[in-house]
This record gives sequence, C-alpha cells and structure tokens, in this order.
Amino acid sequence: MVKESWTLYQPFNMKEHQYSILVEWTGNNGKGTSHYKQYSRDHVISATGKQAPIMGASDPLFLGDPTRYNPEELLVSSLSACHMLWYLHLCTTHKVIVTAYVDSAVGVMQETADGSGKFKEVTLYPCVTVESGGMIEKAKKLHHDANKMCFIANSCNFKIRHEPKIVVK
Repeated sequence: MVKESWTLYQPFNMKEHQYSILVEWTGNNGKGTSHYKQYSRDHVISATGKQAPIMGASDPLFLGDPTRYNPEELLVSSLSACHMLWYLHLCTTHKVIVTAYVDSAVGVMQETADGSGKFKEVTLYPCVTVESGGMIEKAKKLHHDANKMCFIANSCNFKIRHEPKIVVK
C-alpha cells in the first residue's frame, strides 16, 4: 500500500466548497433583447483574483461568436481538466511517472423538439506518456479510478467514456 500525504477518502470529515463566478452579459447592441437577432450572446466570465477573464458566447448555431468559448465547450473542458488532475494525483500515489498528458475530449449534446437539450455523453481521449513500459497497465487502470474521484463527473447525469492511449517516453 502506498502511503499518501493526502487521504482520498475522508467519510467522517465531509467538507463543502463554494465557487463564485461572475458572468456579465456584454452583448447589448443598443436595443437590449427587443428581438432574438438584435443582441449579441457575448459575455465575460471572471472571478476575483484570476489573471484573465474567459470570453464567452453561445454556440454559433445559436447566434454566438465562434471565436469565443461557449458553455458546452466549458462543460467538456471542466470534465477533461478535472479527470486529468485526479489522474495525475493517482499516478503520483501509485508510482506511475507521467511526463506528458493531452486530451482531445468530445461532448455530444442532443436537442429536443422544444429547443432545449442535454448532453448525451462525453468521451475523453487522453494520450498519456509514461516513463517506462512497466507502467502502462497501471496507467490505463487509473483512468477508471480518476473517473470515480472526479468532482465534475460525479455531478453529471450522462455517460462519460474514456479512450486512453498510453505511450512510453
């Protein structure tokens, strides 16, 4: 058993965390929301103490600026980043030395007849480089464990798949 400096399971020490974000609509073109095509979907996402804001808009299919991040992309990126951070932690505690990690995550959203919708699934495609061939099997298994630990994945009601590729440095 690997001794960890940070305990993964703390059943008697439940903690709550609060995250505060400011989302400001910047798309009033002078007439507010007087008509569906009269306003921009541009907005800025920021938080106290962060270096730079995130420039957001809706998906271009919904009249958004294609050069800005949309909420759907941010959800997929949150899943990918949370998984990666847990994965790297688990690799550390299980003596798997990762030297590079890149994920090309893809989310599938399905619209309904009334215009609403929901995510159907997200697939993570991490390409992980490890230090030696003897680490490959453990490196693959730890993706399953990282999914179990990921705060964002645990908050979703759709399937999250993993198609990892493990390579040696």
